[in-house]
Amino acid sequence: MSERRSLMNRWTACLTALFATMSPPSVFAGDGAVTVFAAASTQSALNDINAAFTESTTIKVAATYAGSSTLMQQIEKGASADVFVSADMYWMDYGIERKVINEDTCIYLLGNRLVLIAQKDSKLGNVKIGPGFNLARLVGDGRIATGDVRTVPVGIYAKEALEKLGSWDAVAAKFTMTENVRVALDLVADGEAPLGIVYATDAKVEPRVKIIGTFPAGSHPAIVYPVAETLTAKPEAETYLSYLHSAAARAVFDKYGFFFLNRQIACR
Repeated sequence: MSERRSLMNRWTACLTALFATMSPPSVFAGDGAVTVFAAASTQSALNDINAAFTESTTIKVAATYAGSSTLMQQIEKGASADVFVSADMYWMDYGIERKVINEDTCIYLLGNRLVLIAQKDSKLGNVKIGPGFNLARLVGDGRIATGDVRTVPVGIYAKEALEKLGSWDAVAAKFTMTENVRVALDLVADGEAPLGIVYATDAKVEPRVKIIGTFPAGSHPAIVYPVAETLTAKPEAETYLSYLHSAAARAVFDKYGFFFLNRQIACR
């Protein structure tokens, strides 16, 4: 119980610090700029896309990256965002239900994979992840880093997968939960946790880690990234969303390992 309390305290402290340090985008986003709140796992790809978008249209982009839950809570509290890119549908639905997201603009944009990672120089080799997967034995006395399994999409996917595989109960106490997937990635890369559960796209951009296993697609709901305008979005947000579906954006998403959803599938 004391360990769980410690983890919860660390999570609360991290979340408080994150809220305190996030600059309101309206402070640095000039007139006509598009303010984008996007899941942390999209940061590398969207940084490239945003630069290309600005070069193509002259419209500036002010991007904030964090856990989808954190971003949506900020939007709900009045943060000046034009576009929300979520790592799951739950937080998009949350925004739609609370009338801060324009449901009519919501489209499924990307897909991803859930993977198990270790440090690049780890002696652990590839493992097959399937029913009865003994993750507790694999990690031994170490920790497993992933997003908070209650609120952060990657953590929610991880817990659902491990429950489906019959592995969760034995390994639940060994998790270190973080405020977003990139923090979990850093913990493994820095050697603070021997294993982590992240998205394949995150592992792809971090040379200090390696993928040692991929979770079966059927072990968790499909990992999809919906994107939508907020109800207070500027007109330029529509131009930005259109660009996200362009061939130029697709090439970048492909480069970083995302599945680009070819058809513009409405969220509802």
